[in-house]
Amino acid sequence: MRNKYVPTSISLYMNYLVVGMAILILPQNMDTLAKQWNTSIAGVSVVISAVGIGRLIVMLASGVLSDKLGRKPFAVVGGATYILFFLGILVSHSLIIAIIFGVLAGIANSFLDSGTYPALMEMYPSHKGAANVVIKAFVSGGQFILPLFISMIVANKLWFGWSFLLCAAILVLNVVFLLTISKFPAASQGSAKKEAVKPVKLQESKGNAWIDGTLFTIFAFVAQGIFLLFSTWITKYGESIVKMGDVSSRALVSYYSVGSITCVLLTIYLSHRGIQDIHFLFIYMMLSFASLLLMYLIPVAWVCSILSFVVGFSAAGGVMQIGLTMMATFFPNGKGTVTGIFQTSASIAGFVVPLLGGALSGNIANVLLLDVGLALIGFVVASIVMYRYHKLFGRSKKQPKQQLKVVSENVN
Repeated sequence: MRNKYVPTSISLYMNYLVVGMAILILPQNMDTLAKQWNTSIAGVSVVISAVGIGRLIVMLASGVLSDKLGRKPFAVVGGATYILFFLGILVSHSLIIAIIFGVLAGIANSFLDSGTYPALMEMYPSHKGAANVVIKAFVSGGQFILPLFISMIVANKLWFGWSFLLCAAILVLNVVFLLTISKFPAASQGSAKKEAVKPVKLQESKGNAWIDGTLFTIFAFVAQGIFLLFSTWITKYGESIVKMGDVSSRALVSYYSVGSITCVLLTIYLSHRGIQDIHFLFIYMMLSFASLLLMYLIPVAWVCSILSFVVGFSAAGGVMQIGLTMMATFFPNGKGTVTGIFQTSASIAGFVVPLLGGALSGNIANVLLLDVGLALIGFVVASIVMYRYHKLFGRSKKQPKQQLKVVSENVN
């Protein structure tokens, strides 16, 4: 990956370090923000759900416009909009204003995705899979760092807003870099020549739009909901149900993030060894359900610490990406449409699930029980998908060549 785009790609990855922090920054400051906005923690969960609304508003349009206007404008606007979110939350003193800035965070996330994912694939056309996996690693890194930073703030009795200003400062530096020094390739650079030489052949689509399409749509919703609900409420669960201290309860999110990073690396390695994606999908959802159920049944500090790692490993280590890859295997000729449907369902979860969590927040144990329910649905859906896969493609079928190529790119 040593080419002229390395500095720009590093800047793009740093944006996602901040995205990882942004996912947790409201839940990690829930009590303080509730007081500032004159609301309850259920009210804060409404702001968190507003992020999902923001994604839904611009997600499809930003992707189309990115193809027409280029990647750089969306990477820049996405970073700048996130800055408005971090600073706006600090100056908000009402729930309505906070919700507006929550919507801005969702819009910012969509802009960054529209500019970053295509840009990285165009910067590294021979290593597209690896480029996208690194994004997931940076998100998990941000989720690991933020709870530790906030624990330091709390321990030293400092102003809670320093965590918001840290995120804003990183983005300011990135936006300045992207505006002045960065280099972006022309859209679709690196793949145009290949496409011109070799015409695209339509592949046989074995999936049933109603059966398999519905299954994957449900899976996208559930998979997004599981890790979003867990990352939002696990700190409060540790405090109120497990009776852990402030630092220990915040550390649960860090264990979760380490599990996520570990899974990304192990999945790449095992994929290279020939393990099929469908088996990852089944095993990870089974682990998610089992670990969340045990955490609900055994609210003990050391058990929750270990299981937080397992939940991060199984529910946030790339299972969403695996689900999307499998859907594209069932429907190989409509990858753009498949991606749009899958991500739209996930965005709906980003809006609905936080509201459900907030409604149950009177007893945090019920929030975790909701997560157990989502994981059970995800496990059942993954089981049916695996059955459908073996029925349509055969039990002894190896991964499609295109899929193996992506795996090989991930490892290189």
